[in-house]
Amino acid sequence: MQQVNHNHTIITLENVCFSYTKEEVIKDVTLEIHKGDYVGIVGPNGGGKTTLLKLMLGLIKPNDGKVSLFGTDINAFKDWPTIGYVPQKTTVETNFPVSVEEVVAMGRYGKRGLFHFPTKGDRAKTHEALKQVDMLEFKDRQISDLSGGQQQRVFIARALVTEPEIIFLDEPTVGVDIKTQKQFYQLLRKLNKELNLTLVLVSHELDVVAHEATELVYINRTLEYYGDPNEFLKGAYFHELIEKGGLHH
Repeated sequence: MQQVNHNHTIITLENVCFSYTKEEVIKDVTLEIHKGDYVGIVGPNGGGKTTLLKLMLGLIKPNDGKVSLFGTDINAFKDWPTIGYVPQKTTVETNFPVSVEEVVAMGRYGKRGLFHFPTKGDRAKTHEALKQVDMLEFKDRQISDLSGGQQQRVFIARALVTEPEIIFLDEPTVGVDIKTQKQFYQLLRKLNKELNLTLVLVSHELDVVAHEATELVYINRTLEYYGDPNEFLKGAYFHELIEKGGLHH
């Protein structure tokens, strides 16, 4: 298992606040994520999990506070190929004919620009990314013909193809069966340990995240907990949080 490098901070949030309306969804959140971390973000429905992820990705801007990526203020950050993103289950248009290989190759556009023809190198990287998620044999299949779990693997490959240092995943296992979930989390563990990829995962599956992640964020508008998942599970107030609902345990 690789060692998390706590001297190498790659994401910083400083006193971040955000509201869609007058009511704050994220209030005064400060945290650091380090190279090699596997961070699980959990909390009740409406507690701000996905909002926190979107703030780290620069998809929305804080009302107050500061977000930095790799030591650069997110407003000035340019090196987006170092960031991979797997959104909530992507709906695949069944009538749109596109192969698995083509979906993953789209991830290279961020590196090369939209109107460059793919090179041999692009094709090699696409195949390598598919191999890393055990989907290379499906490269010529239509994406719409795959199961939900297989499609999510392809979307991870699309994120991997830019050779990122960090991948954000927003509830990636929603709608897939337990067996597929287990395989999916085994894949994430492999990517974290073998490729030293930093992972930030939003989930409502507390049990799974607590056993997979190296760090646990519990967010309920404010940052209620950030640290060792095992310590969180031992904590006295954890049972109170379960009773409040919003967590699957």
